[in-house]
Amino acid sequence: MKLLRVGTAGAETPALLDAEGVLRDLSGVVPDIDGALLADEDALARIRAVAGELPVLDAAGLRIGPPLGRIGKIVCIGLNYHDHARETGAEPPAEPVIFFKAADTVVGPNDTVLVPRGSVKTDWEVELAVVIGRTARYVESAEAALGHVAGYAVAHDVSEREFQIERGGTWDKGKNCETFNPLGPWLVTADEVPDPQNLSLKLWVNGESKQDGTTAEQIFPVGEVVRYVSQFMTLYPGDVINTGTPAGVALGQPEPKPFLRAGDVVELEIEGLGRQRQELKDA
Repeated sequence: MKLLRVGTAGAETPALLDAEGVLRDLSGVVPDIDGALLADEDALARIRAVAGELPVLDAAGLRIGPPLGRIGKIVCIGLNYHDHARETGAEPPAEPVIFFKAADTVVGPNDTVLVPRGSVKTDWEVELAVVIGRTARYVESAEAALGHVAGYAVAHDVSEREFQIERGGTWDKGKNCETFNPLGPWLVTADEVPDPQNLSLKLWVNGESKQDGTTAEQIFPVGEVVRYVSQFMTLYPGDVINTGTPAGVALGQPEPKPFLRAGDVVELEIEGLGRQRQELKDA
């Protein structure tokens, strides 16, 4: 299933995109798309049973919000693609690099992204987001870890590299600026993604191709990421893991590096998971 949330920011209602691409209203069946729903197999079965009978929504002019409400935490994996590590001159990590983004960085897939005040190095990163559907605590194997995944989505891990790298401390200052995690358009349930290590990821800036990669390049595959993270913290339904970005970010390009500025348009997509488009404006 492709689950999504539509409407004005902060007042989104649940919806479903059916197999024919028709947008349907889920608000009469469930109150929201969130961790509680994803953990409820009976509720998900009810949605599947009535999907073709749900009221049709007019998509014209209708805002698409983040596909997940009440996100618990966003765990991010840094330097998780072989090609991205090479382009930045970094040694591939022996273990996953973990950092966090606050849930309030999440916006809809086509919402405005704000360039922070004082920023000169705002960068783009297309990423596969993993949404947890079953509590994961000390999971024993990568194979078992995949059973804790409810679904997948497109994430844009917008980053301010000066704040991240040159301003001291951890990466968090460059990762948690307002609007720095567009998510969606859909949450695609795991049964529709048979192999998360065989997905293409693409990103364009002002129509120019910047990233064209594949999840096959991940240093730590999705199952291993979930297993590993569960050794250090409990993952709950409604938590999100951003699993890293392939090569092609501004940071890895020759000088002068083409960092983002107000007026730029970024578009990104992951095979089968939908497409995003954001115009950048000054904060």
